Amino acid sequence: MDVNIFLFDGFETLDAFGPVEILGKIDDYTLKYYSINGGVIASAQGTQIITEKVEYTSKDGILVIPGGKGTRTLVNDSLFIQALKETIEISSYCLSICTGSALVAKTGLLDNKKATSNKKAFDWVVSINPNVNWVKMARWVVDGKYYTSSGVSAGMDMTLGFIKDRFSEQKAIDIAKHIEYIWNEDSRKDLFAI
Repeated sequence: MDVNIFLFDGFETLDAFGPVEILGKIDDYTLKYYSINGGVIASAQGTQIITEKVEYTSKDGILVIPGGKGTRTLVNDSLFIQALKETIEISSYCLSICTGSALVAKTGLLDNKKATSNKKAFDWVVSINPNVNWVKMARWVVDGKYYTSSGVSAGMDMTLGFIKDRFSEQKAIDIAKHIEYIWNEDSRKDLFAI
């Protein structure tokens, strides 16, 4: 199965590459990087990634959408939001990290679904689409094919939760041990929401 990472200028590096580190441990997953027009995309920290044009994403893949400073302008970019919506619709799963959930929410596909986001940007994200059932006290939330996480490092916890759901708890634990990461296994426990 393809893991399609949808990047944009100003994405948060750990939002994307924390989950990439984990998803890359699954032998049957192939990591691919996309953006709206293809080419070089730079993270908020200046990391440059070569991407393909998003129209070439595979159907039935796992879509990963990071957050970051770039989300603030992209929520008002109708071409980006439409391309994102079309990509989500053909994906088997949609994993958004941090303020990436604001982009997903803007498509309307999270209407009447549960979701969460970065707690420091929570009020802004809620303002993007109040028709989402936003959950503040959550490290991550699952609603159908949609996985949304709180800020930055929470994306790793969510991705391990995704691995648990798709494979087994032991598989998630083994990956966490392999990368020497202390997994916050309880999606409802979020110290940053207090």
